[in-house]
Amino acid sequence: MNDVARAARAIEDGELVVYPTETVYGLGANAVDADAVERVFAVKGRARDKPVSLGVPSVERAREYTEPTERELAFMREFLPGPVTVVVERREVVPDVLTAGRDRVGVRVPDHELALELLDASDAPVTATSANLSGTGSVREVAELSDEVREAVGVVLDGGRTDGMESTVVDVETGEIHRRGAMSAEIESWLDRHE
Repeated sequence: MNDVARAARAIEDGELVVYPTETVYGLGANAVDADAVERVFAVKGRARDKPVSLGVPSVERAREYTEPTERELAFMREFLPGPVTVVVERREVVPDVLTAGRDRVGVRVPDHELALELLDASDAPVTATSANLSGTGSVREVAELSDEVREAVGVVLDGGRTDGMESTVVDVETGEIHRRGAMSAEIESWLDRHE
């Protein structure tokens, strides 16, 4: 069994994994398993009122867990896969713990071969949050993982050094950029053109 298959199996079993993306390393768990998501918050020491995004291998798979509007879909098809997190309406299958009780969830389709392989191999969406302890710097290579994270995960997928710039988080419906990161100028331009 290769590393990606082992990581996908670990996620199915409720374990956590570390995986690379085109931005930073992510901490992955089954995003629709409330207990697994709870473990992500615990390991990171993340405040429960800060939602976590979900990662999927394609816009089509995202639609199994979310209900994007036509405008959001057009945006997603333009920018995903890519270093962008799109906030859309969640379906009931997405647990409250992931979204901090909100009706909307961030969707990520990373533009990274190893990440997409993992997301494709996984039956469920995978949490998309950086593999660091809350309040510490993002992890750009496996050597930067904290002992706490390393000890808490079942599998670490090493994809070498990542770019290090975080994804831009955008609510397309309101035209609001929640976090500026990669491609924010192109995103702003798209939002202006499609008002």
